[in-house]
Amino acid sequence: MTTQQTRSPVAGDGEQTAQLDAVIIQAHGLVKRYGRLTAVDGVSFAIRRGEIFGLLGPNGAGKSSTLDMLEGIRPADGGAIVIDGLDIRRNRRAIQSRIGVQLQATSLFEYLQVSETIALFGSFYPKAIAPETLLREVALEDKARAYPQDLSGGQRQRLALALALVNDPTLVFLDEPTSGLDPQSRHMVWEQVLRLRERGKTVVLTTHFMDEAQTLCDRIAIMDHGRVIAQDTPAALIATLGASAAIECALIAGSVEAPISVDDLSGLPGVSEARLRGDTALIYTDRLEATLVALLRLAGAHGAQVDHLQTHAPTLEDVFLKLTGRGLRD
Repeated sequence: MTTQQTRSPVAGDGEQTAQLDAVIIQAHGLVKRYGRLTAVDGVSFAIRRGEIFGLLGPNGAGKSSTLDMLEGIRPADGGAIVIDGLDIRRNRRAIQSRIGVQLQATSLFEYLQVSETIALFGSFYPKAIAPETLLREVALEDKARAYPQDLSGGQRQRLALALALVNDPTLVFLDEPTSGLDPQSRHMVWEQVLRLRERGKTVVLTTHFMDEAQTLCDRIAIMDHGRVIAQDTPAALIATLGASAAIECALIAGSVEAPISVDDLSGLPGVSEARLRGDTALIYTDRLEATLVALLRLAGAHGAQVDHLQTHAPTLEDVFLKLTGRGLRD
């Protein structure tokens, strides 16, 4: 796992030049302050062409502020951003003409129909995709004459995605694209994001949903308190746990005075790490059956009861818990 920020590629021999050509975004040492609050504190990463790159973290981690700087919406208070070979401080307008942006909330004109809204946004660019083509792309053909306020939450998000694609951008930014959506709408948006990658687009998205990041992203930068604390592929990040399964259960104390300790749990066969918060135990293991048998024996020896036991494959939530000591939603 890469726990430091991605090193900036340096032009040199053929291999290094190829690496440079493969990078569409280079962010180095980004800082953003709001008064006394430092929302982004020295964030660095490189994003490759044609990948889906995710900024994963809890609310307030600095994800949206980082995206705002990449989009040229807010100037950085420190650091540098190069997008498609252009420095954003000197070429903001040129960069914005070739990117697409979907914000967390999009304000729309209530008296314009969906197709008219797309046509209006397209008029802002020298060249735009036809509304009927975009409506087909986001599965809203039957809503062309509807008004935005008559759309469901999922349909409004898909319309916002269509507006982000109106100028046929090579780079698309999505800020919490499925926040507040029902499961069916979320999956529809996921399918559309994956199709963007199939068409050769580069997608940068923020999310606090671990399953979304794990499903969509080729690589992830995990953010917390304005900093990147880890970045790699989802599989590589999860592999750092050194476990194939996680066990979560409640340990109800019995009559024996000596309670079960973290050391007791860590000593079970196959266990790579164990946590104990109150009477809730979280155990990571690569020998699930042996660990479960030993856990039940341990509880019996201490006169304790194992309750609410469940197992699951390790996820990015577990990675965040390991790195920070708390869950993404804590």
